[in-house]
Amino acid sequence: MSSEALQDSVEQAIPLLTPSAGLPKVIESESQFKEMIAALRTGHGPFALDAERASGYKFSARAYLIQIKRTDGGLHLLDPIPFGPGHLLFAELNKLLATDEIILHASTQDLPCLRELGINPIRLFDTELGGRLAGLPRVGLGPLLESLVGYSLTKEHSAVDWSTRPLPIDWLNYAALDVELLVELRDEIHALLDDANKLGWAEEEFASIVAAPPSPPRIDPWRRTSGMHHIKKREQLAVVKSLWESRFQLAQELDISPGRLLSDVAISTIALAISEEAKIGTRKELEKILRPIGLRSRWFENLQRWLDVIDLARKLSPDEMPPTRAASDALPPVKVWREKYPRRYAALTHARHNLELRSQELAVPLENILSPESVRRICWNSPIDHVSSALAELGARSWQIEICAPILESALREEEPLEIQQAVEVPDVTTPAEIDPS
Repeated sequence: MSSEALQDSVEQAIPLLTPSAGLPKVIESESQFKEMIAALRTGHGPFALDAERASGYKFSARAYLIQIKRTDGGLHLLDPIPFGPGHLLFAELNKLLATDEIILHASTQDLPCLRELGINPIRLFDTELGGRLAGLPRVGLGPLLESLVGYSLTKEHSAVDWSTRPLPIDWLNYAALDVELLVELRDEIHALLDDANKLGWAEEEFASIVAAPPSPPRIDPWRRTSGMHHIKKREQLAVVKSLWESRFQLAQELDISPGRLLSDVAISTIALAISEEAKIGTRKELEKILRPIGLRSRWFENLQRWLDVIDLARKLSPDEMPPTRAASDALPPVKVWREKYPRRYAALTHARHNLELRSQELAVPLENILSPESVRRICWNSPIDHVSSALAELGARSWQIEICAPILESALREEEPLEIQQAVEVPDVTTPAEIDPS
């Protein structure tokens, strides 16, 4: 679809205001849950699913509302909180969902909270990822519905506290509309992928998401605190680590988002103020440090806890303080490759440039052709005689290997950097090896 046609379809989109069959009641009892399963069983075709979490409000990432719709099986709003993980009815629901495809938008956001309850998709269709592979310029749920189905959504309740009970009617209506046309959207994207001979690629991607194991725990997660790049001294690192870990523990106990107790910026600001002569033992002294970033009353609700943590961190011996750099298998920053590792840098410039050109030819975002981290790993390790197997070890799918292996093999043979590479260079996000909207 051309950009002009997309724009026309957006301008002509009809506002989607209420579900076609009306807003269903929230399912809160076992009898209602059983009735939902029976209704879904009478339907046919894939199941459209969505989940609402309380991100930014709660520590946990649990689902506070699940929306399900199936053709001729009805639209349902399920409150999972009265049932909880492991409930027998979730096992029964999961057994039914396994009989057909599950449609999710940006599935990696919702799968963890669904799996926590016992919902484990076997067949998946991700409309957001499908839209990316189809080459669509805007892949949020709203833009996709506008351009492909002809209806527009409002997103005014996307960031509300879904742990609120009872949930307001307008929030429930918003949530229901997220699955109202998800089956139709799936069919449109499926057709686009099929027409472009990309359906097999999408199916590989969806299967990879379903099969992916949970992400391993991060090493030293406190090192990702906002503002850490300004902190160089070990005594300051000790304060960041201690405050971050104490905040994490309290947030977990209270089930509240850590940033609502003490923001990352506040933590790094406090750490930067640490010196031998700095006094941080009273509310007044702490307020003086934090005032330049704007004081928040909630930061001082646990004042004595923060003061005690800061005091203990400042008393640590050098041997007890965290090292300046964490142990990591991260590659050196690309900015040093040109001078220190010229052959690897040359390969990287050719790889990035030619992968970008191939990405444009295929109308698939570069990061979906192959992750930037994988490109760097290949150019760094230079497995010139077994690029395909090296890509497979990095988790690349067969369609990605087929496209990227010849390009990377050619790049690894280059000895001089491609100077025009800067025009297409993707951002350097060198991080420790590891893997979100409507």
